[in-house]
Amino acid sequence: MHDYAVARHNMVESQIRANNVTDPAIVDAFQAVPRELFVPKQARGIAYVDEDLPLGGGRFLMEPMVFARLLMMAEIGPDDLVLDVGGATGYGAAVLARLAAAVVAVEENEELAKTATETLSGLGVDNAVVVEGPLTEGYPKQAPYNVIVIEGGVEEIPSALREQLADGGRLVAVVRSGRGVGKATLFQSRGGVFSGRAVFDAATPVLPGFAKQPGFVF
Repeated sequence: MHDYAVARHNMVESQIRANNVTDPAIVDAFQAVPRELFVPKQARGIAYVDEDLPLGGGRFLMEPMVFARLLMMAEIGPDDLVLDVGGATGYGAAVLARLAAAVVAVEENEELAKTATETLSGLGVDNAVVVEGPLTEGYPKQAPYNVIVIEGGVEEIPSALREQLADGGRLVAVVRSGRGVGKATLFQSRGGVFSGRAVFDAATPVLPGFAKQPGFVF
């Protein structure tokens, strides 16, 4: 019998607080959300380990420390509308829902989207909605978003996601290029200019569909 409350507390203390995550709202969100409910039953015993948890089909839950630091970078406020790209089983949306006014989690895998909706509903999360659709296209119907969080590595930011970011908005993702380590990067949109700066190293796997498209060769 696992004591998930103790495991959650240990995750927060050893992985979140110990890695420069100082925003009390973020710390409280990670302490409150039962991560074990968002992984397959057979994997609940390792729900709080400090690594990406595979969900099958190339999908995963991000390493808690990396996800928490991305949220620190995003500086999410209580009035913000957030787009969660690659919501998977809904864990990220559950955490984000405690920080923002509303969360739209886009997920292209039907089973993952169904699981996310059921789990979030079971936890009484009423300010997050899961929508099905291609991850790279976001969800333009509710745009613009104050914050966009991509829950996985990317080789480039799709233009559709850039266009859905509000002026002054923030987009956070782990950018991978080549075989080297990825860079957790904060992008901002100001006056039509989209720019980014790398903040820390992260080995997050690339999400399916987010590999760089090959250019034309003449």
